[in-house]
Amino acid sequence: MAKYLVIVESPAKVKTIKKFLGKNYEVTASNGHVRDLPKSQLGIDVEHDFEPKYITIRGKGDILAKLRKEVKKADKVFLATDPDREGEAISWHLAKALKLEGKSVCRISFNEITKNAVKASLKAPREIDMDLVNAQQARRMLDRMVGYKISPLLWAKVKRGLSAGRVQSVALRMICDREEEINAFIPDEYWSLDAKLAVEGEKHPILAKFYGKDNKKVVISTQQEMEQIRQEIQTADYRILEVKKGERIKKAPLPFTTSTLQQEASKTLNFSIQKTMRIAQQLYEGIDIKGQGTVGLITYLRTDSVRISEEADQAAREYIASAYGEKYAAGHAGKKQSSVKIQDAHEAIRPSDIARTPVLVKESLSRDQFRLYQLIWRRFAASRMKEAVYETTSITIGAGAYRFHVSASKIAFDGFLSVYTASEEEKEGNNVLLKSIDENTKLKLQELDGKQHFTQPPAHYTEASLVKALEELGIGRPSTYSPTITTLLGRRYVVKENKNLYITELGEVVNSIMKESFPYIVDEHFTANMESLLDKVGEGTVNWKAVVSNFYPDLEEAVAHAEKELEKVKIEDEVTDVICEECGRNMVIKYGPHGKFLACPGFPDCRNTKPYLEKTGIACPVCGKEVVIKKTKKGRKFYGCENNPECEFISWQKPSEKPCPRCGSYMVEKGSKLACSSEQCGYSEKSVK
Repeated sequence: MAKYLVIVESPAKVKTIKKFLGKNYEVTASNGHVRDLPKSQLGIDVEHDFEPKYITIRGKGDILAKLRKEVKKADKVFLATDPDREGEAISWHLAKALKLEGKSVCRISFNEITKNAVKASLKAPREIDMDLVNAQQARRMLDRMVGYKISPLLWAKVKRGLSAGRVQSVALRMICDREEEINAFIPDEYWSLDAKLAVEGEKHPILAKFYGKDNKKVVISTQQEMEQIRQEIQTADYRILEVKKGERIKKAPLPFTTSTLQQEASKTLNFSIQKTMRIAQQLYEGIDIKGQGTVGLITYLRTDSVRISEEADQAAREYIASAYGEKYAAGHAGKKQSSVKIQDAHEAIRPSDIARTPVLVKESLSRDQFRLYQLIWRRFAASRMKEAVYETTSITIGAGAYRFHVSASKIAFDGFLSVYTASEEEKEGNNVLLKSIDENTKLKLQELDGKQHFTQPPAHYTEASLVKALEELGIGRPSTYSPTITTLLGRRYVVKENKNLYITELGEVVNSIMKESFPYIVDEHFTANMESLLDKVGEGTVNWKAVVSNFYPDLEEAVAHAEKELEKVKIEDEVTDVICEECGRNMVIKYGPHGKFLACPGFPDCRNTKPYLEKTGIACPVCGKEVVIKKTKKGRKFYGCENNPECEFISWQKPSEKPCPRCGSYMVEKGSKLACSSEQCGYSEKSVK
């Protein structure tokens, strides 16, 4: 009998796939990549057509030796790495490292690890797709060029151990820009005015929101304006001018892509992007299910397509019709409209079998595995269901010349909502749907409630919102979102507090260098265009060497220019007036992973260090002592009193010595303006520096 060898990436898949195949098949794993560019050098021969120099990854020698023995015993070798660019490249590297030229080698791929999918792939083997391999090679080489050419400059400028990355640097700039936008934001005051109205013949009153005057919308900016309107309508006759009844349709959601799964898992399950991908990988590779053995529960987890196979689509509709009723099953598949290039190589993320409900497999899954699988299962089921239908009522109420609006709705048909409700699902109005109300219904004012509000600054990026922004801008791909954010956190360029991402001093310094010396690297449009070029390489319409050779000269020129400039501004240790209590020397400012600290210049003879409190020259508005710049445990900068803990003054924005002329509170710097620290005051003025 012939002997067949199937090589996969992950050891976790071996057990799952082995179960589906007969005794003639041996299944083994490469444990990811076996070859890569060397760590000790650039690894790209720029003098000879940018040829990459690949070597065996350290520690992979034993794995390759074992694989070579298995190859010798096999009549045919199937390379079954993941169904994406990275997987295609791993298959190509395996073919080279194992010297499979001339051997009967077949590339197979499957979108889900199920018996049918694996067996079907064995019946349809193909050649290695060199367009996909070259797209991966081009990405790897571009990233290597940026990292190996720019990182040494960061070491010289700030400290060793820092890094620059093609996608990472753009993401860092986006976080920095958002932080600047938030710090420069000046809130605008506005007021709301609600009328609580008793309705003739009804037990419960309705709450009407102020709209405007003579059918034109009016924004109430001050308390004086609000009080004037209140006086005019306090004794007015409240009448129903118009009642509109209608229907609103809420479409079923699309199934998950990598990006939308990461976002939704972050919002609803509080998972980090990294955790979501780790657990999704486990669900894809296979879980030992009671009574069924090892089963791959979901399809491949790295995708930006919302396409579903015809078989899975049909099975889902039949299941929904059986479990929920015919009226719940959608008539046809929804389509995503997008201007961004969609890689349609494989399907959206879905359960490998919709009949395998979360309840059926709950006992075999960990808590986190169950929660993520349930989220994926519900989203996919919802995507194959009918839209939800709401009955809506919109009422316009007149109070003299002024207008109030009341909106209310209730579900007429729950459709997909019977299975799935998204985290950002809109909150329906508090008003009950009044079917009996019409233009003749009498109203009586019970209460007028005016409230002060202030416009809010843009929200800090979270992992989920950063992924969404990167995807919308066309920066990065499904496989890059998680490692990009992990690197930013690992390098301490940003910190995460209560889901929000905050820039650290280290991140600010690195971003400043990148913007000054390599503006095109951190340009969103340039990076998005590069992603588009890599897509075209994968499609076979652009030569990969052309992309690399066009990129390198500009980078080399920018690096050479920056080296000259950076030498002039290289940070020397700044001597302070703080005396080392152990040896008497003046301590100097050093940079560490968490920013600045004080160290004795006598190192290694004297190893004394202490926290660095950067003085601002501003008196504390509470006790009069000096305000200093401090850091949270995670590295986020804030302002506090040097007399802490006796004085508890802290501020995220730099305080000013000038008091607010309106209320007397201290002012803070927000971009080019000074703003009152009291939200209730809202005063601001142009800063004079």
